Amino acid sequence: MKVTVHRKAHFNAAHRLYRKDWSFEKNDEVFGLCNNPNFHGHNYELIASVTGDIDPETGYVIDVKILKDIIKSEIEDAFDHKNLNVEVPEFKDLNPTAENIAVVIYNKIKAKLDKKFHLEITLYETPRNFVTYSGE
Repeated sequence: MKVTVHRKAHFNAAHRLYRKDWSFEKNDEVFGLCNNPNFHGHNYELIASVTGDIDPETGYVIDVKILKDIIKSEIEDAFDHKNLNVEVPEFKDLNPTAENIAVVIYNKIKAKLDKKFHLEITLYETPRNFVTYSGE
């Protein structure tokens, strides 16, 4: 019997969407206001969803404190109140779109989880704009 456990978290971060190999005009055409050279910020909301079997001894799929600690150390401490383009190594050469941020978050959390778990990340950039990624 598979059950999914969800943990919500949030972080505030600035970013700029652009490609270094494109002209300012092309970046502006593709990314619009998100191409602001002075960056812009979001209050990101994250949901990490872990699916697995219920442990017959504990009754847990995963101890939520373990998931909470992974999210804090791998995501919140690394991303919160940071300029993603400048201060987060994963985005040195990767455009920090919501899609790419979700994949980076997935990879960072997945590396710390037992391989038996299925992970899905839902990342809200705004209340209306969000992405999901589950490693596929």
